[in-house]
Amino acid sequence: MYETILVPTDGSDHSIRAAEHALTLSRAFDATVHVVTVLDLRSAAGPFDAGGLDEATLDRLETAGEDAIASVESVVDERDDVRTEVLRGVPSDAILEYASESDVDLLAMGTQGRTGLDRYIAGSVTERVVRRSEVPVLTVRADEGPFDSGGYDEILVPTDGSERAAVAVAHGIAIADRFDARIHAVNVVDIGEIAATGDFRPPTDVLDRCQERGEAATDRILTSARERDVEGIAAVTEGFPAEELLRYCEDNDIDLITMGTAGRTGLDRFLLGSTTERLIRRADRPVIAVPDDGHPQE
Repeated sequence: MYETILVPTDGSDHSIRAAEHALTLSRAFDATVHVVTVLDLRSAAGPFDAGGLDEATLDRLETAGEDAIASVESVVDERDDVRTEVLRGVPSDAILEYASESDVDLLAMGTQGRTGLDRYIAGSVTERVVRRSEVPVLTVRADEGPFDSGGYDEILVPTDGSERAAVAVAHGIAIADRFDARIHAVNVVDIGEIAATGDFRPPTDVLDRCQERGEAATDRILTSARERDVEGIAAVTEGFPAEELLRYCEDNDIDLITMGTAGRTGLDRFLLGSTTERLIRRADRPVIAVPDDGHPQE
């Protein structure tokens, strides 16, 4: 599943937290971790500095980059295969280019970073990476609670039953298998989407049909989990997807969320970028956003 994991860092606490998750996954999957920092020289120079940066400023930026990498190295131990590099360029572009050239299987990023000339791991950069990445991106919000490096016990896998959602399902089950965790297969019947369709059939008929589809989708996940000897439970709820998923996380002590960045259209649609983005911004636990072409490799 994961052979190479990329951790961009600016040395902030939340990028270190993202690195902790990356290292935990790398130990479970025997993966190599690449830690990089990006020096955004164009931003450091400013829009009116046509002459570029002087040597003193370049040295200061290089030192800051090395310090950022060293901050992540502080949580590395002798078990870990870690490689480091200081990059230059537009942060999101440099991260994605490095990921492509290094055959990265997973990125791990914080959703906020420090301010200043070396800022790049801010939410806006992470969002650009999530939207453009061809591989899954694990995001960790700045105020996520304490992380037990022993792994994950409860993993939430939202689904709408589409083939695109199935890619994220495979990632969730593979991680659960490595950590002896339990899968929570959850389908949310989006009442907002139902109201927007203008369907004139009795509301109970529409809800019943959506409920049946949700049960079929979650049952398929449990079947896949059982094939890997992974324990799972299923739930179908009604409401607004992001709010319902966040509530489910709180009620069930979820440690990790794996979900797609796109889903089917229709009454039961909810695996949209907007929903995934809301969870990335609001969930106080890591989210692995899986693009619809992020096919898992066994």
